[in-house]
Amino acid sequence: MKTALLVFFMVYSGFAVGQKVFSVANEYQADVKVYVVDAEYQADLLVYKVKSDYQAGQNDGKWYFASSEYQAKKKVFFTDAEYRADLKIYFVESDYRAGWRNSSKKHLLY
Repeated sequence: MKTALLVFFMVYSGFAVGQKVFSVANEYQADVKVYVVDAEYQADLLVYKVKSDYQAGQNDGKWYFASSEYQAKKKVFFTDAEYRADLKIYFVESDYRAGWRNSSKKHLLY
């Protein structure tokens, strides 16, 4: 019984990690290069910044910005040039608006 609970906890905690990201200072440190677009229709992903790590989603656009690199699932670099980006994002004001507009890029955040 204890083993079953331990396995359940380990699996559940793995799913609870959510979309925790850490913004790195250098492009070579990043898992994904991100460009913030000016309009929603230009984005591959609509991102909503959550306030707590437990609110982070599972690759659904709800991002929690971790305070340290080891806490994050993905390291992102915010580039100033669209052509250098792997992913174009737009920050939205409501959590229900977050989500993928171009699902072919979903693999970048798994």
